[in-house]
Amino acid sequence: MSVLVTGGAGYIGSFTVEALRRRGDAVIVFDNLSTGHRRAVAPDVPFHQGELTDRELLRRIMREHAVTQVVHFAASISVPESVQHPEQYIQNNVVGTFSLLEAMREQGVGQIVFSSTAAVYGEPRQTPIEESHPTAPTNPYGLTKRFIEQMLESYEVAHGLRHVALRYFNACGGAPGRGEDHHPESHLIPLVLQVALGQRETIIIFGDDYPTRDGTCVRDYIHIDDLAQAHLLALDYLKNGQPSRKINLGNGEGTTVRELIDVARQVTGHPIPARTAPRRAGDPSTLIASSQLARQVLSWQPQYPELRTIVDSAWQWHRTHPGGYEEES
Repeated sequence: MSVLVTGGAGYIGSFTVEALRRRGDAVIVFDNLSTGHRRAVAPDVPFHQGELTDRELLRRIMREHAVTQVVHFAASISVPESVQHPEQYIQNNVVGTFSLLEAMREQGVGQIVFSSTAAVYGEPRQTPIEESHPTAPTNPYGLTKRFIEQMLESYEVAHGLRHVALRYFNACGGAPGRGEDHHPESHLIPLVLQVALGQRETIIIFGDDYPTRDGTCVRDYIHIDDLAQAHLLALDYLKNGQPSRKINLGNGEGTTVRELIDVARQVTGHPIPARTAPRRAGDPSTLIASSQLARQVLSWQPQYPELRTIVDSAWQWHRTHPGGYEEES
């Protein structure tokens, strides 16, 4: 009995793999390394490189490793890129997941934890967002994630596949020897810290005319270790025979872009120059996810809710690994 983690060499995936490994679970990683890093996965973890559309390879892995559960991270995640190239997101996210679900069905693997996103909600009608909030994604990335959730619902009705879809966003933070490393980088905290490291001259604020307290977007930031722990709890939830769920993950606190930059200035001691630019297509003004259901159903409790703690942990990673996994200071 083992857990297959697709996208396990990526940011959230590698932290989840390490958490599974620490508690003694048998874990297998599947990743095409298009954005992930082999060095993010411990050498003793079985690793398979390939594409999600290679259903025969997936079936063989599930069969050889006696896979009983899947955690599915493998997806393209950039909102601006999804607006520019929706076809890539449909191919990788939707078609790839269909291949994975078919392999699971054919091998009799009946439990999956899916890395979804609060982007499925679109522009919120109220905050914090609860799971009952209508879903109306404003970008192709969110659309693909919502469609995958609907695929999971259909596979449960037809084939008994139980799932937990964890809806979150703005995963951030680091740990000793482990952190965020995207090329190109699109997430705010690493971009801000790159300014402090002298790797870019300024941080760009996309839009300062949103209906928020300082005109910039509001987001709910959650530490990567807390996210990883939620995935383990979701696996246990399914293992215990519980019904499928869509579950939000968030700290319940909204931070504007300007406020986050100010925290980064305090943590790094760097002035971090900023300039404004027009809004990006597909960016909702405010996304704050209620995690009340996660607390009730999964007994999940964030251990690192403070934004300063999150930013400091990210800074320690980027400061000691300015070139990511391929280069250390």
